[in-house]
Amino acid sequence: MSADLEEKTDRYERMLADALAAAETVAPAGSPLGEAATDCREMAESYLRDGRHFRADDDPVNALASFSYGYGWLDAGVRMGLFAVPEGTELFTT
Repeated sequence: MSADLEEKTDRYERMLADALAAAETVAPAGSPLGEAATDCREMAESYLRDGRHFRADDDPVNALASFSYGYGWLDAGVRMGLFAVPEGTELFTT
């Protein structure tokens, strides 16, 4: 049985917000990797804001898409070593 759209949107919003809180930038500031980490975090934060805007406008499909894209940006940064995450976290595909 597929997940309910509202439940899935809630879950992805929480996952993105929790992931942003958990991810610590480890790439050196001022370096190209540090700039990439900044870009990834800014994109994830922007998609979180966008998703919340869509949600407030009663547009759950675009809200879910925004939360998913934002999470993807942050997850990619973790996979590239731009961010460190707590051991044992299930928020990322490390």
